[in-house]
Amino acid sequence: MSPEPQDLLTVREVTARTGVAPSALRFYEAEGLITAERNGGNQRLYRRHMLRRISLILAARRLGIPLAGVAEIFTTLPADEPPSHRDWVRVSRIWKQELENRRRYIMNLERQLIACIGCGCLSMRPCDLLNPDDRLRTRGQGPVRLQDSAL
Repeated sequence: MSPEPQDLLTVREVTARTGVAPSALRFYEAEGLITAERNGGNQRLYRRHMLRRISLILAARRLGIPLAGVAEIFTTLPADEPPSHRDWVRVSRIWKQELENRRRYIMNLERQLIACIGCGCLSMRPCDLLNPDDRLRTRGQGPVRLQDSAL
């Protein structure tokens, strides 16, 4: 399906709309996250629906979702036409589950911070109960009880 001329946006228009620098647009394109077409003067033109992809990339960054995770999701979406509402609902459900997992992790992390974290310092009273004689050292380096809370 050939896009209408008004559906093709210049780099300047996309930058104005999204706040994303042209260098970032080129990077996202090189990573396969967005696509561009070229006009007769070899200028990049973006289909209007790329604005949503770019906005989702920005939202994912704010949420701490790595670009690899964004790329993985984007492989399930059509690149040459606007994704359907059903596509976006499916993507949002996946990210919602990831955010819920992160929320649980952070809440657990907050609870763990006031107790023994398994770092080996043995300076707190709970350490005698949760890490007697620094037994947790056999499980690895650093705050092993905090690392366990990521599971």
